[in-house]
Amino acid sequence: MNDNPDFAAPPGPPRRVLCLGAAVLDTIFQVESIPTTPTKVLPRACVQIGSGMASSAAAAVARLGGEARIWARVGDDLAGRQYLDDLAAAGVDVAQVRRLPGRRTPVSTILVDRQGQRLVVPYYDPQLDQDPAWLPVADVKTCHAVLSDVRWPAGAERLLLAARAAGTIAMLDADIAPPGTVERLAPLASHVVFSQPALAAYAGTPDIPSGLAAAAARLSGLVGVTAGERGFFWRDGAALRHVPAPRVAAVDTLAAGDVFHGALVLALAEGMAMAEAGRFACIAASIKCTRFGGRLGTPTRSEVAAFAAG
Repeated sequence: MNDNPDFAAPPGPPRRVLCLGAAVLDTIFQVESIPTTPTKVLPRACVQIGSGMASSAAAAVARLGGEARIWARVGDDLAGRQYLDDLAAAGVDVAQVRRLPGRRTPVSTILVDRQGQRLVVPYYDPQLDQDPAWLPVADVKTCHAVLSDVRWPAGAERLLLAARAAGTIAMLDADIAPPGTVERLAPLASHVVFSQPALAAYAGTPDIPSGLAAAAARLSGLVGVTAGERGFFWRDGAALRHVPAPRVAAVDTLAAGDVFHGALVLALAEGMAMAEAGRFACIAASIKCTRFGGRLGTPTRSEVAAFAAG
């Protein structure tokens, strides 16, 4: 494994990372505070971007110097065209995003307050096609790593199985999902990185050390958890390991977890050891939190390196 304390990109072509999952058109408003009663709120800023867990992770891979692809589904509508244009402008290959006639692209309205916390109101078309048979899984052999979220379980299952068969890093962004989803997908991944709520639900305890131990007993791959300002924890055999997150003044925490996952899977694809990959991802996610605009706050690789050298 590569010991890469300055986070320099490895020699040769960029590492190719394939992401699969949510494709959403986000409208993000920056507000003074999130109201608790019916009222009219005048935002200080507004952006509209292509987003979603896997999509934001793919954009982070591209921003940090990797070659990113996204497999997803959108409607054949204006929101879908905006999503595709925006992800392509971010450097993500969207050639395998399927446009479905007569269906609506998922959309989300998000309020972000001055402390960086948010209120998210998403809409997913229940008729969006779930069939993953069209996915060109033979292409997985050409990738250095894949990352799936939990928003399209049938697609995630097909991708993770193909990646494991190819001996490719197969990471699952294990967030809160409908019952049985994480239980179905986690055993298929080589790396399962939970959110804290998802780990608590999966393991039956909010305690991180106990939760990771319980998850590791059920899974054969690497098991970790993102813990916000506390950083990243993972199991290394029987040992609990930890990378702290840098202290920053948060402006917008939206997509911080997605940026973390994109940075982590890219770093592992490049051969970084887990401790360095975790540090790289924690720094990238922390810098993102200092900037409004969801995934638009993702730093460049040089910004991560400068912060680390700091």
